[in-house]
Amino acid sequence: MNIFLKELKSYRKSLIFWSIGVFLMVLSGMNKYSNLYSSEQSMNDLMADMPKSMQVIMGVGSLDLSKASGYYGMLFVYLLLMATIHAAMLGAGIIAKEEQDKTSEFLFVKPVSRVKVITAKLLAALFNIIVFNLVTLVSSIVLLAQYSKGEDVNSDIAILMAAMFILQLLFLVMGSAISAVKKKSKKSAALSAGVLLLTFILSVAIDLNHYMKGFKYLSPFKYFEAKNVMYGGGFEPVFVIISCLFIAAFTSMTYIFYKKRDLNV
Repeated sequence: MNIFLKELKSYRKSLIFWSIGVFLMVLSGMNKYSNLYSSEQSMNDLMADMPKSMQVIMGVGSLDLSKASGYYGMLFVYLLLMATIHAAMLGAGIIAKEEQDKTSEFLFVKPVSRVKVITAKLLAALFNIIVFNLVTLVSSIVLLAQYSKGEDVNSDIAILMAAMFILQLLFLVMGSAISAVKKKSKKSAALSAGVLLLTFILSVAIDLNHYMKGFKYLSPFKYFEAKNVMYGGGFEPVFVIISCLFIAAFTSMTYIFYKKRDLNV
């Protein structure tokens, strides 16, 4: 419990900054929607005039951008990217920071098994991504209520937040696994972020080239796209299963390799 509370305390300021950041992103996004909605040109027509590459980068698909829910679906791409970067860096940092702070020797000689140590660290990281997700959820519900014009958006937001949480958890344990595997884990946060961005770029490439659709299983950003899960579409079982398998595999790797770690002096 002491390790869990210590981890919460060490990431307290970071969590506050990330939470403020995601709130401001939702706020600025919906203010942008308000300005565009008040213009004479239709949002859908405006986006349709853009090159396909720009439409893909901006997350425009079959979403109805004249509605607040549709615009939020486009904004969700960037919220998801922000949430997964936070999760990946957090997962890598829970192990790497012991080397950076020169506290790994002290931690490993405590009368606590490494399994309990990494469990406490992962639980603290899980708490952080849950709080981040809840801040995003509440911010989205409150701010969209001002622009939805009576449209029921809460169910769409809820299912998108569930999708976000699955990917947050996936990238969290991916980051911890990378950090546990690397002998020198100080660069694991950068490597985790690099892998994440690579999968995001792959998802964009898949949308730009239909011949690459078979690669969608390699990019978690293709698993729960807003244009597919909103409006009653829900989750595709195959992607839920793949996500769970990845989460289980990365979690197992974290425990196995963390137990085998040597002290880096």
